[in-house]
Amino acid sequence: SVAMILSCLRNCLISCGNHSVHGEDIKRDILHFAKKRDWIIDSYEIEEGNPGPFPYELSQVAVDRKYQVFFDLKGQGVDQDPKGVLRIEESTGKIVVYKPVDFEEYQVLKLSFEAKKQEDQSIDTRLGIEITIRDINDNPPLFDVDLYNVTVEEALYQGSHLLTVFASDRDKPNTRNSTFHYAIKSVSPESSNIEFVLKETGGLSFKGCFDYEVAREHRLVIEAIDHGEVIQLSSSTTVVIKVADSNDHLPIEFKQQGSGKVKENEVGVSPLRLHVLDKDKTHRKAWRAKYTIQGDKGGYFKMETNEETNDGILTVVKPLDFENGAMKNLKISVTNEAPYFSCKQIGGMRVQPNTTTVVIEVEDVNDPPNFVVTVKEANLKEDAPIGTWVEKVTAVDRDATASSDFIYKVGHDPGGWMNIDPQTGNITTRKMVDRESDHVVNGVYTVILHAVDKGEPPMTGTATLQIHVIDVNDNVPELKVNHVVVCMSDNQTSTNISATDLDASPYGGPFKFELLGDVKGQWKLDPFYGKSFTAGLVRHSSVAVGLYTLRVKVSDLQGTYGIYKLNVNVCSCLEHHCRNLNLTISSSGAVAVALLLAITLFLPVAVLALITISCKPVFSPMPVDETSEVNGYLMSSNEEAPGS
Repeated sequence: SVAMILSCLRNCLISCGNHSVHGEDIKRDILHFAKKRDWIIDSYEIEEGNPGPFPYELSQVAVDRKYQVFFDLKGQGVDQDPKGVLRIEESTGKIVVYKPVDFEEYQVLKLSFEAKKQEDQSIDTRLGIEITIRDINDNPPLFDVDLYNVTVEEALYQGSHLLTVFASDRDKPNTRNSTFHYAIKSVSPESSNIEFVLKETGGLSFKGCFDYEVAREHRLVIEAIDHGEVIQLSSSTTVVIKVADSNDHLPIEFKQQGSGKVKENEVGVSPLRLHVLDKDKTHRKAWRAKYTIQGDKGGYFKMETNEETNDGILTVVKPLDFENGAMKNLKISVTNEAPYFSCKQIGGMRVQPNTTTVVIEVEDVNDPPNFVVTVKEANLKEDAPIGTWVEKVTAVDRDATASSDFIYKVGHDPGGWMNIDPQTGNITTRKMVDRESDHVVNGVYTVILHAVDKGEPPMTGTATLQIHVIDVNDNVPELKVNHVVVCMSDNQTSTNISATDLDASPYGGPFKFELLGDVKGQWKLDPFYGKSFTAGLVRHSSVAVGLYTLRVKVSDLQGTYGIYKLNVNVCSCLEHHCRNLNLTISSSGAVAVALLLAITLFLPVAVLALITISCKPVFSPMPVDETSEVNGYLMSSNEEAPGS
């Protein structure tokens, strides 16, 4: 090996010092090898942290020569970091140590040794030296943090991993100085419910149960202790385990507050309040009560939790009926918003929630009579005589008291057309109905009916009667206007006349229009229109300017007709208006003044007369002469002098 070769060479140098020729040869060989690689002639050892006293002699380098040499030492510990640790006496070759070295910083100091001739300072020998730093146990294992914090649920199952602590030792690896183990030094507070387990790896778990009500926080001091041969070093860290409350206590001890009574038909009232006790931390899910109702088949009640007191408030959400039962028996159970947990619970055994029974008393009040059918329909012809039976309504009152007696009344009858028998509910007409009345909407006349009992206060039930009024042909067609203008022309001219009928189909339009009297060669109806709601009145070219009165017959689909006087003004037109109409009227100033005076005197009388006239026919009917058809009417209009 290289070490053996070096040792042999060294011995040769020492033993052959008197033979200069041979010694020089060996020296050249050594230098020759030295040029090829770094040769280490010797190695030494310094104990880390040696307390001294300083300086002390480490060793002495000897070179056997007949001439004087000087020694020099360079490298780590001398002129390289860590500086000032070593020196060599140049005349003796003693290596002296001046201060300690830290193993954790330098494990080996590498230096070069030179022996120089005194007379010319030439290098006689150059060798390498290694000084090993021997580790001592001067570093305890250190944790990565001084304080560990962890929060766990109270309901955490035993054996669950909590956290892992970690430490490291800077001493020489794989030695007893750097090997260490973990240990729990102290636990506060001490508890018989739980035991903490620390694994070799630093993993922390537990046996038993956390109990928030016993200890909300556990504080552990954990040590890391090394295995140093001379001395054992250690350090510690603190683990703080905060316990979050879980639901390990069920609500108990029901206390009822409230009357437990409710009036029938009342909603939104709270007849009962339940108070429970829970040992879990307040205003948390583990403490918050959750109430459940059993036996409420009709869905009459609900339970709500008061956020501050945790009380359960029973509220009526659907009207109760005394006649369906005066007592309501309910079972109310209570749990918590968070699931229940107990580490003492045997393998998945389910814990039943606490339950109590409450009785709610329903108080009788005066109920209104109830109609068997609240919306009823009937048919009635509008020409039905007074006293005609329309329909019958029926109401019942389930009250067991005298208030169960009641009578029927008409609540709202906009036309005043109906009567109702207060005892039987039979409805008859008191007036003839009119389908064309404003009270009839889309052919339906609506009456509101009441059944009123004799309680204190009286209660009223309500029903609606919708009467479909069947139309009859009780209206004749009517002209929309009784005066038209026809413009003068050398050719035929025309204008439109229109009619309307209050009756609906098939008693209304389209209509048939006819001109009566001797109008041949003067007036005619345009055959293009046929049966329609409008007809074309055609003036013959021979008809001169003037005012004319024509008799027009208008028939509906059933042949019912009316005969009307239609005033026609034939005139010269300007934009479809007569130009000579104003001249004709104002030809005499005196006549105009007299006419205005007559209008002023006649107007109040006319208004009063209009108020007393029935609004059904627009024009006052007059019977036609004996030669007319019997179902016709002659409708008069303003009389004016016929034109010539």
